[in-house]
Amino acid sequence: MNHSRKVKLLLVDDHALVREGIRSSLVRYPSISVVGEAVNGREAVRKSKELCPDVVLIDLNMPEMSGLEATPLIRKNCPETKIIALTVHDTKEYVFQLLRTGAHGYVLKDTSPEELVRAIESVARGEAFFSPGISRILLEKMHSPDSPNARSNDVLSEREREVLQFIDQGRTTKEVAAQLKLSVRTVETYRVRLKRKLKARNVAELLKHAREQRLL
Repeated sequence: MNHSRKVKLLLVDDHALVREGIRSSLVRYPSISVVGEAVNGREAVRKSKELCPDVVLIDLNMPEMSGLEATPLIRKNCPETKIIALTVHDTKEYVFQLLRTGAHGYVLKDTSPEELVRAIESVARGEAFFSPGISRILLEKMHSPDSPNARSNDVLSEREREVLQFIDQGRTTKEVAAQLKLSVRTVETYRVRLKRKLKARNVAELLKHAREQRLL
């Protein structure tokens, strides 16, 4: 996305007071613009197509169509739009169910405005963002001895997947940095992070493990 403009945000929650509270808390952050609101998943899908927001902040439990049901539809219709779940639930079932739908972030409703802004700006840049409690759940899953194939799928951000694809193409760190408009140091950080997450000692192992886990 173009970082010289505001992040366009679609706010989705069936409670007017919640939407008003979030909108009011974001007013003092000039990097974010609330371009629309929706009261359920069905309206969120429609307004996403109309408004093409950079980020959709969506409640999971809503009438007519839930956030879980709406997320894959929004992703299908607007592949460039990023999704953040806003919810009171921090159970493993909700977290992994949402991640399988293609969401980019998971933020609890008791989060601070500052953390919410960090979440919105992070996913707009193509990164993943999770509240501390959710990160703990992901780490527990990542270090769990069962379900090794799901481990990396759940924790790779969209940007990490992009870097992984470029590595598979044989691109150098400098070439990847130029392509993604990132610094060389940032790309090196992504490479280190990918190796750690896929438990690889070198590029050959990284690509081997990525194919085994169907990441490529």
